[in-house]
Amino acid sequence: MKIKSGDTILLVSPDNKSFMVVVEEGKSFSSHMGILDLSTALGKEWGETIVSSLGNDFVLLNPTVEQKIMKVRRATQIVYPKDAALILFKTDVRAGARVVEAATGSGALTIALANSVAPSGKVYTYEKREQFMNNAKDNVRRAGLSEYVEFNCGDAREGFKEKDVDVAILDLPSPWYGIPAAYEALASGGRIASISPTYNQVERTAESLEETGFVRIETVELIMRNYQVKKGKTRPDNRTVAHTGFLTFAFKGISDVDARESK
Repeated sequence: MKIKSGDTILLVSPDNKSFMVVVEEGKSFSSHMGILDLSTALGKEWGETIVSSLGNDFVLLNPTVEQKIMKVRRATQIVYPKDAALILFKTDVRAGARVVEAATGSGALTIALANSVAPSGKVYTYEKREQFMNNAKDNVRRAGLSEYVEFNCGDAREGFKEKDVDVAILDLPSPWYGIPAAYEALASGGRIASISPTYNQVERTAESLEETGFVRIETVELIMRNYQVKKGKTRPDNRTVAHTGFLTFAFKGISDVDARESK
């Protein structure tokens, strides 16, 4: 497949640094290894190269979801790919799913969600701080996923306007305030995921989930370690992303009262 105007590409320099940009006619990109005329990428195949003003070859790659997440412009802490991946599997986010998310933050998890619900699903994301929302919009646009996301400037504690959604994601300082709203938005048996950095938050979140009517509550933490692999010198990387947060998952149950009212 040839690269066309509007495509998001990953430029990889000879020293293995990478830059995510959107290709447009007449647009250039300045790097530490020279200026690149992005017009020269048009019509190229993925994996080919373009040459900078200093004569350096940059490889043109189609960025993965992981790379799109890690290249967001950060106005907040982000949900890392390792956590986003488990959230997608645990909550069964798939093509056609409808997902509510609060808060949007920098849009890193929004990108992962949007990529998974495409081409027929939708992510309805809520952020009460307009400057964060605008930054997230730009990040999602650069990832090429805007059509699968609806941005709302609002507080999740006041409720979601969407109903009968498949999944609710809470990435809030006090997720227990958003749990009742998530319960109301979810379809019966819908899934919820909450991200918190501390034990105290997790304990209160789990308690609130149970009180609200969620079932099969579980909390996990993922630790991922990269390795430098060289013959006779393989060892753990000097830098490791260790604790990034606790992930709590649950399913929406139906109380006896709700069950009677639905009949």
